[in-house]
Amino acid sequence: MSKIALITGGSRGLGKDMALRLAQTKCDIIITYQSKLEEANDVVSQIREMGQRATALKLDVGKVKIFDDFLSKLHSCLLQEFQTDKLDFLINNAGIGATIPIAQVTEEDFDRLVNIHFKGVYFLTQKLLPHLNDGGRIINISSGTTRFANPGYSVYASAKSVIETFTRYLAKEVGARGMTANVLAPFGFSTLLMPGNPSTASASPGAIETDFNNATVRSNPQIKAMIASNTALGRVGQAEDIGGIVAFLCS
Repeated sequence: MSKIALITGGSRGLGKDMALRLAQTKCDIIITYQSKLEEANDVVSQIREMGQRATALKLDVGKVKIFDDFLSKLHSCLLQEFQTDKLDFLINNAGIGATIPIAQVTEEDFDRLVNIHFKGVYFLTQKLLPHLNDGGRIINISSGTTRFANPGYSVYASAKSVIETFTRYLAKEVGARGMTANVLAPFGFSTLLMPGNPSTASASPGAIETDFNNATVRSNPQIKAMIASNTALGRVGQAEDIGGIVAFLCS
């Protein structure tokens, strides 16, 4: 029987590629989306064309109060479409970007980013633990911005730092069930902000070219050129650089 993965924010960008790469390993897929229903349905169609089962469920990961309703829909989906009540893999990928200087951050900005990138991940994982098979995998997405200071990312990067700490504790607590918990941190271009320092060099693909944070990397040729000149691959990262790593961690 195929393994089943739940990927939050799987309708586009990194989440989409994660879904497609996992489907290539004969994994069935459930993705969540917040507003891009058409794009989510397109991902589902591509996975079904591969011969795997797939579906999309709506979820705003920043609203913890709706999680019980989401779990009810997920449970029904698993029973009706996958003939089981368990998942094997959870990939907490959904997120938003925001470049806001500390002096301009509002409490609303802070709460929105923290709710999506930490509180939502924490409590969605908590609620899904009973629905994950022993021997399963949990993958949380962090960011290279936890390892260097990129002005305007103070809230986002701080929330991602918390995710890395949470994942270490999570790994300790689920290990007895034969489960693993890992962090994947794209956007690792330390040399971009500290040129000339060999100790910061990395084989990371660097900042990923998607529509994240208003397509900052994709839409700015100067940023792309600067990143490309400071990465081992000589180019900006692509979504497919990340999806394969997720598939490997779930293998």
